[in-house]
Amino acid sequence: MSSSTPVAVLGAGSWGTALAVQLARNGVPTTLWGRTPQSIVDMATARRNARYLPDLLLPADLQLTAMIEPIARDAGTILIAVPSHAFGELLDTIAPWVADGVGIAWATKGFDPSSGRFLHELVAERLPGHSAAVVTGPSFAREVAMGLPTALTVHSADAAFAHAIAQQLHSPRFRAYTGDDVLGAELGGAMKNVLAVATGVADGMECGLNARAGLITRGLAEMLRLGAALGSRPETLMGLAGLGDLVLTCTGDLSRNRRLGLALGRGVGLQQAVDEIGQVVESVQTVDTVMKLANEHAVELPITSLVQRVLHEELTPAEGMTALISREQKPEYP
Repeated sequence: MSSSTPVAVLGAGSWGTALAVQLARNGVPTTLWGRTPQSIVDMATARRNARYLPDLLLPADLQLTAMIEPIARDAGTILIAVPSHAFGELLDTIAPWVADGVGIAWATKGFDPSSGRFLHELVAERLPGHSAAVVTGPSFAREVAMGLPTALTVHSADAAFAHAIAQQLHSPRFRAYTGDDVLGAELGGAMKNVLAVATGVADGMECGLNARAGLITRGLAEMLRLGAALGSRPETLMGLAGLGDLVLTCTGDLSRNRRLGLALGRGVGLQQAVDEIGQVVESVQTVDTVMKLANEHAVELPITSLVQRVLHEELTPAEGMTALISREQKPEYP
């Protein structure tokens, strides 16, 4: 696969659009697919994604389509950037048309909500025999679209495919690293959304910067504990896919999950907070899957557990914070 291999980006939200723009800027033949025909017509006419990235002018050579079959048939590589709840259905849709030798990459974070499985498990099941890679790391779509410096990572069991995807994305202001720990990379990208709710709640309650730093650090410890139980490598979670994404999502107000926590910490109800954000907030579903995995592997995740209870409205944010702070004294490392 070379820089001239055509890429189909599936999902015309903020992240899919930003990645498609990054590829097109790099001279990669890129087509962006969106499921709503009128939105695609509007984007093609105005050369803007008015809903998600209204200030971004789309490159002239970025192709746009709402027809899924031709783009799935013709792509050299497919890069999926839809919310996790739509991921499995999209795989089922494209599976009959994807040619042998076409690699499947995804920039979706989270789990399959209907089964609780990792997304790489769905890809292996529904598109067996295809090279597969996850694109993840600390990367707000708006900043990528603006051309601000960004670093992310591409993990795949196929080193050549990971390298090829990274090469197509890499530019002087966009560093793309590679790795081969797909499970760890996906776990980091999912868990950081849950932990961002906790730091958002603390900041919404004006608990201070000390509390924020403590939650990020102890949240990372939870990520590492669960990762170890699942078989991921600690360096993956100490890198861009884990710590990097965790810091960004816990501190950056472009994060939907952080904004959810901020609203809850200020006393806004859950449904109102989600409605005001107006986009998918992954943590609401992800937290249940993380806790299911933790319970199956007997891993203690106190922050994640309390986020779950707050999101299920079993505890108020204030009660959750009190429960967390008042836990018994213990060694930092077991």
